[in-house]
Amino acid sequence: MKKIHVKLDSRNRVCLTKISKHLPSRFFAYEKSGTIILEPCIEVPQSEVWLFEPENKKILQQIKEGLRDTKEKKLINRGSFAKYLKSK
Repeated sequence: MKKIHVKLDSRNRVCLTKISKHLPSRFFAYEKSGTIILEPCIEVPQSEVWLFEPENKKILQQIKEGLRDTKEKKLINRGSFAKYLKSK
């Protein structure tokens, strides 16, 4: 871990641009024994919170697998949809 020297500006802000190339844009910040800790976090829209609840673990796993399959262009043949077509 590389340590860098930072300084508060006139408005008590700290610039993290020297280390922020691969950091997320949001953090929880807290103080513990005189040390300021920034903990990376993400925000989830209220309408999607249910997906991350423990009882929905299987659904989340299925979504992750589907996204991975799509990314790898691995499509599953589930059969023909011909029976749903209207004949003219």
